[in-house]
Amino acid sequence: MPKTFDHWKLPAALAAGLLAGGAAGWLAGGRVAAGVALVALAEIVLLLTRIRHQARHMMTFSPSAQSLKHDRFMTRSRRIASSLRDLRSAAGSLPDAVVLLDNEQHVRWFNHAAEDLLGLRRPQDRGAHLDERLSTTELAGWLKEGAHEPLNDVAAPGHPNRHINVTLLPFGRRQRLLLARDISHLTRLEQIRRDFVANVSHELRTPLTVIHGYLELIDPEDVPELAPVLNEMRAQSKRMGQIVEDLLTLSRLETQEHVQDERVQMTPLLATIRKEAEALSQGRHHIAIEATADVDLLGSVKDLHSALSNLVSNAVRYTPTGGRITIRWRRTPEGAVYSVTDTGYGIPASHLARLTERFYRVSSSRSRESGGTGLGLSIVKHVLNLHQARLEIQSEPGQGSTFSCWFGNERLLAQGASDPE
Repeated sequence: MPKTFDHWKLPAALAAGLLAGGAAGWLAGGRVAAGVALVALAEIVLLLTRIRHQARHMMTFSPSAQSLKHDRFMTRSRRIASSLRDLRSAAGSLPDAVVLLDNEQHVRWFNHAAEDLLGLRRPQDRGAHLDERLSTTELAGWLKEGAHEPLNDVAAPGHPNRHINVTLLPFGRRQRLLLARDISHLTRLEQIRRDFVANVSHELRTPLTVIHGYLELIDPEDVPELAPVLNEMRAQSKRMGQIVEDLLTLSRLETQEHVQDERVQMTPLLATIRKEAEALSQGRHHIAIEATADVDLLGSVKDLHSALSNLVSNAVRYTPTGGRITIRWRRTPEGAVYSVTDTGYGIPASHLARLTERFYRVSSSRSRESGGTGLGLSIVKHVLNLHQARLEIQSEPGQGSTFSCWFGNERLLAQGASDPE
């Protein structure tokens, strides 16, 4: 085998590992350009393997045949060596950071982007233990915990003012590939969007309040011919005001990193939520509470009331007259779950994953008729995130829906126990 191939041993190992299990994950993560380059590198490795096989097979030929085969072999070898040089250069120039690790997370190889984003340096960091090299960053704890899930939106060790998404892919035999993508531009765009929404919402609040106030001063009985118009204007003005308030709430929740923890007494909260639901229902539904968990929650009273009552008001809006709505609060091995089950229209499975997107509607006409703003479930999701909880949705068309909020044991307080300091 020509000596040239030894120079490519490490990138070849990288490509072979990707072919064994990492390339699909890379492509699935949206890194198409980089994935194509490394998959091509893996294909070259397969060709190298084939040539090695041909080299061994060539020894069975006669001397004259061996000479001819050798010439062809060397021509193909030089061509593949040239392709390997090009592909190695491409891997080194990828915009995403790529770090090849062994089973003990020692650094075997990394590209130029890894130097820039992760702060790795040649040659001293080759062979270094990655979590020790990044011990002062958020990545160290993530690596020690196993890095089972991607790490999103963290400061880049090489540039603290830049943000990255990091993924660790298993591949080959007990090897791993760490990928880091610079998302600073997306983070800036998201911040611009948040600022824009917050500023516009603040600016709209005052004129909408004035318009609604003047509409309230006009008595429809004084101008009967305009009564339907005035009533519709009042309803739409009120709805626009609610949209503004919900947008401001979302802006606050998106920029909030934690909540002021206090005891949230669930028994009175559930009773309040039921009264609010009955007032909204006006006797059109049967609303019941099944509370078997003798625990309270630790968190924000205001935010949790907003989130939990929103699920019940949605159930009232989207359940036909005569339907049943059940509010449950029960313990689970992992903590406790608050759920709202209705016998309403139900939601097709294709819509479930997008329900928490702002302004997303399964049925625009039905949502507007019910008076919803399209922001309620987005608020619920953000409130639960701040309480380290999650929202789970189960629904079938024509069979109703169940919206469940799962809280961990760390958020539970025994009823009657003293409040935390």
